[in-house]
Amino acid sequence: MTSTTEAQAAMAELLPTLFTGLPGADFAQRELVFQPVNADGRSQAEMVPLYTVNETGEGGPAAAIMRYLPGCVAPAHRHPGYEMIYVLSGELETDDGTYGAGSLLVMPPDSVHAPRSPKGCLGLVIWERPVQVL
Repeated sequence: MTSTTEAQAAMAELLPTLFTGLPGADFAQRELVFQPVNADGRSQAEMVPLYTVNETGEGGPAAAIMRYLPGCVAPAHRHPGYEMIYVLSGELETDDGTYGAGSLLVMPPDSVHAPRSPKGCLGLVIWERPVQVL
C-alpha cells in the first residue's frame, strides 16, 4: 500500500458512526462519504459535510468530518467566528504547535492559522462562520 492508502486505512478504523435526520421521523445511521475539498487552496483534504451554509444560511455555521491526507496543507485563513477542531486521529499542525488525537482546538473570532498534516489526521471541525482566505 502507498502511504496515503495506509493513512486512509488507519483513519477509517477511527471514523465515528454518523446518525442524523429528524428525531422520531428519519433519524438513522448514515454512511460517511468523503468528498475532495478543492476550495480555499487546500490540497490533500477530504470532508464529510454534517451541515453547511446551504442549510444554515449565507454566513452561517457549518460542520464537517475532515480528513487530511499525509502532506495536506491549507493556506493561511482568518476565522470571523469561532472554529473548533477535535482531532480524532493522527496529528494536525498549526503555526502554534502539533496536536494529536484527543486535542480540542478552540480558536476565537479573528484568529488566523494555516493548518497542515504531514502524517495525516482526521477531525471534527465546526465553523461558526465561513473562513476568509488571506
